[in-house]
This record gives sequence, structure tokens and C-alpha cells, in this order.
Amino acid sequence: MQFQSELKQAKLIKRYKRFLVDIETAQGEITIHCANTGRMTGCADSGFTAYYSTSNNSKRKYPHSLELTQNLAGDLICVNTSMANHVVAEAISNRNIPEFIGYSTLKQEVKYGDENSRIDILLSDNNKPDCYIEVKSVTLLEENGKGYFPDAVTARGSKHLRELVAMKNAGHRAVLFFLIQHTGIQSVAPAAHIDANYASEIKKALAAGVEILCYRTNICSEQIVIDKSIPFVESQ
Repeated sequence: MQFQSELKQAKLIKRYKRFLVDIETAQGEITIHCANTGRMTGCADSGFTAYYSTSNNSKRKYPHSLELTQNLAGDLICVNTSMANHVVAEAISNRNIPEFIGYSTLKQEVKYGDENSRIDILLSDNNKPDCYIEVKSVTLLEENGKGYFPDAVTARGSKHLRELVAMKNAGHRAVLFFLIQHTGIQSVAPAAHIDANYASEIKKALAAGVEILCYRTNICSEQIVIDKSIPFVESQ
């Protein structure tokens, strides 16, 4: 998935009000938009390198958007959560995820379930059950390459797991897809120390037959693409 505009580099000063970030460019300090509602723990510290895009939409109050950060260890992190679904959909279309080869139709943001949800990706084919894929972006790195999800309590995430279980029970294929958008992460586990309920729902989903896939990404200032699968560790 290529960025739509060339990314420029700056120094991150601070993030505040959830959607705003101050950065220091060669021309001076500016405020830019941040499309991330999470805590972004360890992803937007003062002094990190920031990579930002620029929109040609004249109606935008903040024309620049934070796309990537680079921590002091040199790890690149995609902090624009809207990229995740596009990266996975593109990889499926390009047959770069072996587990999803063989479906003829890909749809995104399809309404489904009893809890008024939208599935991120729906794969279908006349010769097999539909495949419901919920994509989650993983950027929380705590120690020794261990990544965790979520980075904050997520009632919405628990709802999505219940919906996947319902689809599996109805005879479909259901997949929770962790897209790792932090180059320092080598494995993924549920963050029970942050959201015990979500970790419990993970266990229920696995018991019901919901699949969990974890894939790293290659990240640079030009693009983000699927790399390889990494382990999911049910408990730490």
C-alpha cells in the first residue's frame, strides 16, 4: 500500500487532544492531524521522528497528517490506523497471504451480525463458506519484541470477537487478523493486563474455532506492505 503523497520528515514535539500533534519542521513548528483514537503508547513520544503527508484538500483545517513515527531504537511505526484494512485487502488481492488464496470476491465494510457491526473484509466464493475477517492494527511493544493488543480497554473489540464467534457458529469461516505495524514487534499476545475482558473473549473465540493470524509489515516512507506471519501467544 503506497502513501498517496510524499511523506516529509520532522521531529515530534507532542500529541494532545487525541487528534493533534505538534512537530518541528525545517520551516518551524506546525500542528498536524493524527488519525488514531488509541493511546499510542510508545508510538508518539517527544523526540521521535515524525513522517507526515500533505492533503491538497483546501477545506481541511489541518492539511498535514501524521502517518509514521520512528522511535529512538529505530523502529518504524504506522500510527494511521486507517491504513490497516487497505494493506490487508491489497495483500489478499495480490495473493500475498496464503491463508486467503482461493476466494473470488472481496468486499469491505459489510454490515453483519446481531450487534450492528461492519466486517472489515468479507471473502466469498461459490465453492466454500464465506470468510469474515476482522483486522486489528498492533503497535504496542512492551519488551523483548513482544507486541500486545489492545493498548486500551475496548468494548468495541470485544463486540467484534462475539460477532466472529457467531459467524463461525453459523457455518462460516471467521478470522481475527492482527496486522503488526511496528517493526520492533516479533510476537503478539492479548493484553490481559490492560483489558482482561478482551483476553477472555479471545479464549472463547479460539475455543469456538475462530482463527487468529498475525502478520508483520515492511514499513518505509513510500509504502507499507505485508511481510511474514509471526506467532500468536495466547497467554503471557
